[in-house]
Amino acid sequence: MHVDLPEKLYYSIGEVAKAFDVNTSLIRFWEKEFDVLQPKKNAKGNRKFTPADIKNLELIFHLVKDRGFTLEGAKIHLKENKQKTLSNFDIIRKLETVKAELLKIKDQL
Repeated sequence: MHVDLPEKLYYSIGEVAKAFDVNTSLIRFWEKEFDVLQPKKNAKGNRKFTPADIKNLELIFHLVKDRGFTLEGAKIHLKENKQKTLSNFDIIRKLETVKAELLKIKDQL
Protein backbone atom coordinates (compact mmCIF):
# COMPACT_ATOMS: atom_id res chain seq x y z
CA MET A 1 0.00 0.00 0.00
CA HIS A 2 1.31 3.39 -0.96
CA VAL A 3 0.28 6.31 1.25
CA ASP A 4 -0.03 9.67 -0.46
CA LEU A 5 0.75 12.39 2.05
CA PRO A 6 2.38 15.75 1.33
CA GLU A 7 5.83 16.45 2.75
CA LYS A 8 5.17 17.94 6.19
CA LEU A 9 6.68 17.80 9.65
CA TYR A 10 3.40 16.77 11.32
CA TYR A 11 0.15 15.21 10.16
CA SER A 12 -3.21 15.31 11.93
CA ILE A 13 -5.00 12.09 12.77
CA GLY A 14 -7.64 12.94 10.17
CA GLU A 15 -5.03 13.22 7.42
CA VAL A 16 -3.46 9.95 8.49
CA ALA A 17 -6.78 8.11 8.66
CA LYS A 18 -7.77 9.39 5.23
CA ALA A 19 -4.41 8.37 3.73
CA PHE A 20 -4.78 4.83 5.09
CA ASP A 21 -8.54 4.75 4.34
CA VAL A 22 -9.43 3.74 7.92
CA ASN A 23 -11.32 5.33 10.79
CA THR A 24 -9.50 7.59 13.23
CA SER A 25 -10.56 5.22 16.01
CA LEU A 26 -8.42 2.47 14.46
CA ILE A 27 -5.39 4.78 14.47
CA ARG A 28 -6.00 5.63 18.14
CA PHE A 29 -6.45 1.93 18.95
CA TRP A 30 -3.18 1.00 17.24
CA GLU A 31 -1.48 3.82 19.13
CA LYS A 32 -2.50 2.16 22.41
CA GLU A 33 -1.56 -1.32 21.24
CA PHE A 34 1.82 -0.67 19.60
CA ASP A 35 4.66 0.97 21.52
CA VAL A 36 6.38 2.14 18.33
CA LEU A 37 3.58 4.66 17.72
CA GLN A 38 4.22 7.75 19.82
CA PRO A 39 2.53 10.74 18.16
CA LYS A 40 3.12 14.11 19.75
CA LYS A 41 0.15 15.81 21.37
CA ASN A 42 -0.40 19.54 21.51
CA ALA A 43 -1.92 21.45 24.42
CA LYS A 44 -5.44 20.50 23.31
CA GLY A 45 -4.48 16.83 23.13
CA ASN A 46 -4.62 16.63 19.33
CA ARG A 47 -2.29 14.01 17.93
CA LYS A 48 0.42 15.11 15.51
CA PHE A 49 2.09 12.29 13.63
CA THR A 50 5.66 12.60 12.37
CA PRO A 51 6.95 10.97 9.17
CA ALA A 52 8.55 8.29 11.39
CA ASP A 53 5.13 7.56 12.91
CA ILE A 54 3.68 7.29 9.40
CA LYS A 55 6.38 4.77 8.44
CA ASN A 56 5.59 2.70 11.55
CA LEU A 57 1.88 2.90 10.75
CA GLU A 58 2.57 1.69 7.22
CA LEU A 59 4.46 -1.27 8.64
CA ILE A 60 1.68 -2.10 11.12
CA PHE A 61 -0.94 -1.72 8.38
CA HIS A 62 1.06 -4.05 6.13
CA LEU A 63 1.41 -6.70 8.82
CA VAL A 64 -2.19 -6.57 10.05
CA LYS A 65 -4.21 -5.78 6.93
CA ASP A 66 -2.09 -7.10 4.06
CA ARG A 67 -0.36 -10.12 5.60
CA GLY A 68 -3.18 -11.02 8.02
CA PHE A 69 -1.25 -10.96 11.30
CA THR A 70 -3.20 -10.78 14.53
CA LEU A 71 -2.38 -7.79 16.75
CA GLU A 72 -0.41 -10.03 19.11
CA GLY A 73 1.39 -11.64 16.20
CA ALA A 74 2.27 -8.24 14.74
CA LYS A 75 3.59 -7.04 18.12
CA ILE A 76 5.78 -10.13 18.50
CA HIS A 77 6.97 -9.90 14.90
CA LEU A 78 7.92 -6.23 15.35
CA LYS A 79 9.82 -6.91 18.58
CA GLU A 80 11.74 -9.90 17.27
CA ASN A 81 12.38 -8.96 13.65
CA LYS A 82 12.02 -5.18 13.39
CA GLN A 83 15.16 -4.50 11.31
CA LYS A 84 14.56 -7.40 8.93
CA THR A 85 10.87 -6.52 8.61
CA LEU A 86 11.68 -2.86 7.92
CA SER A 87 14.17 -3.70 5.18
CA ASN A 88 11.76 -6.17 3.56
CA PHE A 89 8.93 -3.66 3.82
CA ASP A 90 11.06 -0.94 2.20
CA ILE A 91 11.85 -3.29 -0.69
CA ILE A 92 8.14 -4.12 -1.10
CA ARG A 93 7.22 -0.42 -1.14
CA LYS A 94 9.84 0.35 -3.79
CA LEU A 95 8.66 -2.55 -5.94
CA GLU A 96 5.04 -1.39 -5.62
CA THR A 97 6.09 2.09 -6.73
CA VAL A 98 7.92 0.65 -9.75
CA LYS A 99 4.89 -1.50 -10.58
CA ALA A 100 2.56 1.50 -10.42
CA GLU A 101 4.85 3.49 -12.72
CA LEU A 102 5.09 0.61 -15.19
CA LEU A 103 1.31 0.22 -15.22
CA LYS A 104 0.97 3.95 -15.84
CA ILE A 105 3.37 3.69 -18.79
CA LYS A 106 1.49 0.66 -20.12
CA ASP A 107 -1.81 2.58 -20.03
CA GLN A 108 -0.24 5.47 -21.95
CA LEU A 109 0.91 3.20 -24.79
